[in-house]
Amino acid sequence: MRVLFVHQNFPGQFRHIAAHLAQQPGVEVLAIGRDTAPGLPGVRLLRYKPHRGADQATHPYVRTMEEAVLHGQQVLRLLLDLKGKGYRPDVIVAHPGWGETLYAKDAFPHAKLIHFCEYYYHSHGADANFDPEFPLDINGAARIRTRNALHLLNLENCDLAVTPTKWQHSLHPAAYRDKIQVIHEGIDTDNLKPDPNAELTLPNGNVLKAGMPIVTYVARNLEPYRGFHTFMRALPDLLKQHPTCQVVIVGGDGVSYGSAPKDAPNWRSKLLQENPVDLSRVHFLGKVPYDTYKKVLQVSAVHVYLTYPFVLSWSLLEAMATGCLIVGSDTAPVREVIRDGANGVLVGFFDKDEVVRAVVKGLGMGEEAGEYRRLAFSEARGYSMREGVVGYQGTIERQLVGVVAEVVG
Repeated sequence: MRVLFVHQNFPGQFRHIAAHLAQQPGVEVLAIGRDTAPGLPGVRLLRYKPHRGADQATHPYVRTMEEAVLHGQQVLRLLLDLKGKGYRPDVIVAHPGWGETLYAKDAFPHAKLIHFCEYYYHSHGADANFDPEFPLDINGAARIRTRNALHLLNLENCDLAVTPTKWQHSLHPAAYRDKIQVIHEGIDTDNLKPDPNAELTLPNGNVLKAGMPIVTYVARNLEPYRGFHTFMRALPDLLKQHPTCQVVIVGGDGVSYGSAPKDAPNWRSKLLQENPVDLSRVHFLGKVPYDTYKKVLQVSAVHVYLTYPFVLSWSLLEAMATGCLIVGSDTAPVREVIRDGANGVLVGFFDKDEVVRAVVKGLGMGEEAGEYRRLAFSEARGYSMREGVVGYQGTIERQLVGVVAEVVG
């Protein structure tokens, strides 16, 4: 069986299934990614780079589509080169969000194409126009509607699609939902467990230990999409109401979603200026190695996770797998995994006072917090790497049966 993975940032969400298949006898794994993709040991990666970006003269509504065509064209060139050398994939597993597989079926019409459909955009009812501080104007809504043309093509072109959560599934057009399976790619739950003896050494040399009143917050980048503005606005009152707690914040100063502030270098500096806090108690670690990140979660007494109605972060599931007491936003993706009053506490995304009350209460729970932590840990086990690999492998093998049937027929 020949499986071709295509992902701009390979391995991305395909890390676990690609590594697993690469170790299976009789399976040949090949990958295509951008020139900036990190790659995966044991998997051959072919890199591409579009020969140019979208023209600035292109209409703003369709600039994303032009970028997608340029990505698809460059990947097509790679595919045709492989075809000329005799390569024929049985199954192509791809994240098509940047247009990479727009023309994959033109190169390999008999290969089964499985798309990872991460997100289908809406101008209302999801992330866009959710936050009143960042209203969506008519041009923004038009860009979203036009941008979905790519995702409709991706749904039409593939033989089958996969999306990680039920909520993400619900965002896609009803006409295509039967074509989309819900399979989460999985997190490494075997490597994420509570540790009552965990210690975290801060940059200033101080050591934080599990059992201390430590509040944690994690995001790839510190920005409003992940509720950083609400969290920062809650901090002054939190520090006042609980004078011994320490706060550990992990995340970069870049922009993953949304946009940078217009009047400051980044959201961290802007929100610190607006909400001064004692930096001997609030510790910004930036982006950290995985082992440090794991220790942050293991020493946490209360972990705060806030998000727009958007893609669910791995970090929430990883915090649950570490047995954290979760204070999460009462938004659709979080409600899928956190049950208020059972395995965590839900708060209003914009309600900084409610965040403070929930965190202070959580810090004082004592043994009562153990049941929340235990149930969160148990829920996270259902999102294990093993479950993700089983789901993906079963989907790929079922598509392979279809290839064999076509050949025989």
